[in-house]
Amino acid sequence: MNFKDKVVYQVYPKSFQDSNGDGWGDIKGIISRLDYLKDLGIDVIWFNPMCISPQRDNGYDVADYRQIDPRYGTNEDFLELSKACKERNILIMFDMVFNHTSTEHEWFKKALAGDKKYKDYYIWRKGKNGSYPTNWQSKFGGPAWEYVPELDEYYLHLFDKTQADLNWDNPEVRKECADIVNYWISKGVYCFRFDVVNLISKYTVDEDDPNNFDGRQFYTDGPRVHEYLKELNADSFGNVESITVGEMSSTTLENCAKYANEDGKELSMVFTFHHLKVDYKNMKKWELQPVDFMQFKKLMNTWQTGMEEKGAWPSLFLNNHDQPRALSRFGDDKNYPKESAKMLAAFTHLMRGTPYIYQGEEIGMTNAYFTNISQYKDVESTNIFKLLKEEGKSEEEIYHILQERSRDNSRTPMQWDDSANAGFTDGEPWLQVQENYRNVNAANALKDEDSIYYWYKKLIGLRKGYKVVQEGKYVPLFEEDDQVLAFERKLDKESLVVICNFYGKEKKIVFNAKGYEILLSNYKDSNIVDLRPYETIILYKKD
Repeated sequence: MNFKDKVVYQVYPKSFQDSNGDGWGDIKGIISRLDYLKDLGIDVIWFNPMCISPQRDNGYDVADYRQIDPRYGTNEDFLELSKACKERNILIMFDMVFNHTSTEHEWFKKALAGDKKYKDYYIWRKGKNGSYPTNWQSKFGGPAWEYVPELDEYYLHLFDKTQADLNWDNPEVRKECADIVNYWISKGVYCFRFDVVNLISKYTVDEDDPNNFDGRQFYTDGPRVHEYLKELNADSFGNVESITVGEMSSTTLENCAKYANEDGKELSMVFTFHHLKVDYKNMKKWELQPVDFMQFKKLMNTWQTGMEEKGAWPSLFLNNHDQPRALSRFGDDKNYPKESAKMLAAFTHLMRGTPYIYQGEEIGMTNAYFTNISQYKDVESTNIFKLLKEEGKSEEEIYHILQERSRDNSRTPMQWDDSANAGFTDGEPWLQVQENYRNVNAANALKDEDSIYYWYKKLIGLRKGYKVVQEGKYVPLFEEDDQVLAFERKLDKESLVVICNFYGKEKKIVFNAKGYEILLSNYKDSNIVDLRPYETIILYKKD
């Protein structure tokens, strides 16, 4: 399936639209908003997990891969959603969580009961010297091993202790996963996002991390991961017209070129996160520093040119359910909210790759700026609050860190209008609505021809209308400039140039614009010399 002209919209179902007043987004709520998404112009909706789950990690702890969680609706409701999307020529992308299952899953329960077959579905080890098998740390904080007294063994959980890692070296596990994909294909799902899929093959689970960091070098991009993805491809989605994307944790360009190679043997494209760690001090998420713009620009250019040279396809994004809002992070959500949101969208959508829009970014949603731990619901945030407090940090400092980094920043309910709870629910929302919803909402955006929403429609229109956006070569410009990110897309005699001022201050540039026309700018009367705060200019010519 051709995906180079496609735009994907990510729906976090829990926070998108509630239809029954229980404060929890659901499938019928999503159906009621499909025309809004159709009008925006997107082609694919990626849904975060909606299968049965105890919700310890908001659905990424799956207890039954084939059943919709009753809080979202029923399998019949999903079939109605599938039909409604098909009527609007919108494809559905399902989130497949195959590195681990919930400890509430039937497989794990059978493992705990001593069933040898299902025990081998997971990764178990004896302790060492009265302690854990290794010194690895969970990505959510604390040890990556959990002890089960009845078995006198530990199971591996790279994430929460209720998310037990699957043993992909077991061919029965691989067959189960392929069968799950085929089940959803039979229900009309042809696109799949695979959660942290580059962790499924471990190098070893028996060695301590000599640096006492977290052990990721022992389980990232493992020895058989490409073999396993090729097998999954051949046994499931590779047999239909599909689009697939893999979430790659702490990966490398060399591996991603294999995961997303144009030969189509593994995945269509990949998510990588190096560019979203440029404000991590010492590469640690919970240690803050200002965005390192030059590092950000270098990473973007390196991955763009590197993936192109190796014949591989990237995903383009700054927002998702695991990241704070990009407008608050890379832009200025107080002084230049509209200008910086449009600038960030322009460079994201016009690079080489498939753009992903996370719900609410198209109307300028911001971080939540919560001030009390009771407002936070994410397991990662509540865990880190305790850990940072134990380290001696003040609550004031911890709240500042959470306001900048918590995943709850992106999970607040979608802001539809200025009515109670932003039109998300008639009940009590599962997570507090952002306080700025009376001004920042979809209804207001639809009434303003200069809104961020209509800017996104224009960018999507450029992707649909210009082959150079879909297929053009990527050429970095102004590489040494410490304020401007710019690039050219070239295809035959077509040239598209995107110039972005990443700061809230003016900037003079020198660019020969002879023969170019301005397709879009987020300011009126742009002159291609004096860039205003967060200005972006999109130029085009055809020789």
